[in-house]
Amino acid sequence: MPYINGQTVTLDEKAQTMVLNPADGTPVAKVSMSGPAQMTQAIDAAQAASAAWGNTPPAAREIILIRAADILEAKRQELVDVLIDEAGSTFGKAQFEVSFTVGMLRASAGEARRIFGQTMPSDMPGLISLAIRRPLGVVAGIAPFNFPLILSTKKVCMALAAGNTFILKPSEETSLLGLKIAEVFHEAGLPPGVLNVVPGDGPSLGEVLIKDPRVKLIWFTGSSAVGRELAIQCAANRKKITLEMGGKSPLVILKDADLDYAVNTASFGMFIHQGQICMAGSRIIVEEPIYDAFVTKLVAKVKTLQVGNPRDPHTVIGPLIRASQCGFIDTRIKSSVAAGARLMCGGTYEGNFFQPTVIADVIPGMDVFRDELFGPVASIIKAADADHALKLANDTQYGLSSAVLTNDLQLALKFAMELEAGMVHINSSTIHDEQHIPFGGVKNSGLGREGGQWSMEELTEVKWITIQMGQAHYPF
Repeated sequence: MPYINGQTVTLDEKAQTMVLNPADGTPVAKVSMSGPAQMTQAIDAAQAASAAWGNTPPAAREIILIRAADILEAKRQELVDVLIDEAGSTFGKAQFEVSFTVGMLRASAGEARRIFGQTMPSDMPGLISLAIRRPLGVVAGIAPFNFPLILSTKKVCMALAAGNTFILKPSEETSLLGLKIAEVFHEAGLPPGVLNVVPGDGPSLGEVLIKDPRVKLIWFTGSSAVGRELAIQCAANRKKITLEMGGKSPLVILKDADLDYAVNTASFGMFIHQGQICMAGSRIIVEEPIYDAFVTKLVAKVKTLQVGNPRDPHTVIGPLIRASQCGFIDTRIKSSVAAGARLMCGGTYEGNFFQPTVIADVIPGMDVFRDELFGPVASIIKAADADHALKLANDTQYGLSSAVLTNDLQLALKFAMELEAGMVHINSSTIHDEQHIPFGGVKNSGLGREGGQWSMEELTEVKWITIQMGQAHYPF
């Protein structure tokens, strides 16, 4: 049931949909899917609560956010269970997601006191000139299925810390997690209307959010195709938008890299959560002198990755969120193999489980080089030298994360400066996030940044204020 104005809203039984476990198809829970009327009610509630919450002292917002962190920590096992049963998370990934979210709530509490303005000199005699930041008002977030607890809570807690009221539209596939977030904040004592959670169909609910002028910002995480369409609609309605979209992130391995470390880095960066991560290092670009040895070692490692029951702590590869994704991935693999790529291992699936896959001799133009597969498929590309590796890394419409493994300081700095990505990691994986860093991408991977002070900048409006000491002198 949607959570609006501090309470759950009962909907007709026809609105209920069954949540199925992606691992085995068993029922998990029933969730009521909202329609445009419920979204409008949520906007009404958020607007009504906006002025009071925006003027709530930072200390009071901080207390609620810290309390929410403690409550979420206390619900760890319950949330781990939902992450496994609803989102198909493996045991280790679910544990990490809860821990990261607890830290994020605590970090956001600190940001409530870090919304800074500035004073500026004025050419006018006796004039004090100030720039301050004020909350936007009502903010809406559209969250994805892959890290539903982190990526929903990040939007909620940063918006609340900045003094905004919030409407969360969780993914249709992980609505239960969205409602659990509402439960946490309700127990933390958040005033009614400050947070509203409205599960339902993305296009119909998104249209309401975009067209209602009371919603000042749409904060979206999801595919590039949907993000681009939202951006067009927001522009037509003169509405701000922050986008974190898809990726085809490169991991560049230069010839001086430690080979075993490179294999471990590539394996983690590609196969955590079955590759359903926008930061996944799905294009592994290896310099020619170590290419063959790297392929051999990576294939050997990938063949040891356990596939199966996500509740087993040893499982690395759990289910994809939906069976149809397997067919999409399979088509891209077959077209690339037909074009000359070599399937080294994997490439098969059953139900929602796709075997971890390595494809070698990938070249630009192949589907597995170009398309974001959102599955456990590593594409390995041979580079003639470092300059060629950089060219290959930038040969993509995406620009989210990237990484380069090298012990050459000059080359490391060159890649750091010239990789076309919002994030560059030297000698580590493409997958990395922290609560206070500027997370985001360039090109078709995003617009704006989220995390720490960068979230505060996105979630506030700058206002210029002047104070005239004495009397100003006018020409007439």
